[in-house]
Amino acid sequence: MGSFIDLKAADGFTFPAYVAQPAGTPKGAVVVIQEIFGVNSHIRNVADGYAAQGFLAVAPSTFHRVKAGVDLGYQQEDMQAGMELKAAVEALPAPGVMQDIQAAIDHAGKAGKVGIVGYCYGGLLTWRAACMLSGLSAAVPYYGGGVTTPDEVARKPKVPVMAHFGEKDHWIPLDSVKAFQAAHPEVEVHVYAADHGFNCDQRGSWNAPAAATALERTLAFFNKHLA
Repeated sequence: MGSFIDLKAADGFTFPAYVAQPAGTPKGAVVVIQEIFGVNSHIRNVADGYAAQGFLAVAPSTFHRVKAGVDLGYQQEDMQAGMELKAAVEALPAPGVMQDIQAAIDHAGKAGKVGIVGYCYGGLLTWRAACMLSGLSAAVPYYGGGVTTPDEVARKPKVPVMAHFGEKDHWIPLDSVKAFQAAHPEVEVHVYAADHGFNCDQRGSWNAPAAATALERTLAFFNKHLA
């Protein structure tokens, strides 16, 4: 079990982050970037899982600049609220929420090398972090909505990236995933027979075999690059 702490971004903005400590000395750190549903019980469980694997896990609230205390479920009304919050964050003047993610990376760096993993909108922010921010050693976006659009494909990652996609994901067409893969041969791309959100056991789209395989690959990737 972790707890919330306050972090401060470069512009002085203070925001909460859920931090889960490993049992012993951390072998590195993982920044966990939320979906559009906030640092909810699922994201806290994900952070706890990385802590159980020996990493310091830090999950910043990337919606705090537009709304405090976001903790949504996965019903239709939660989806609508989350989409509106995402739009509000995307509308922030640059660098917007990226400076909050940088602050989380800087905090996590006290434990050694830092990886970043994100889901849904957090996958998009993870890709941007890999391309724009400092202090990272690896990045793993899961079904990052928008990652395969031309503006994002044009970015160049500064660290090793592994990307997970679902072939049944209607938010991210498979042909756009293939185009992303062709444009970024340096990125390790995995496609699963699964839908958007397949990693989340609180969603109807949860796919246990795909989630397990993706986690196994992600942990091996982090163990390789954060050791």
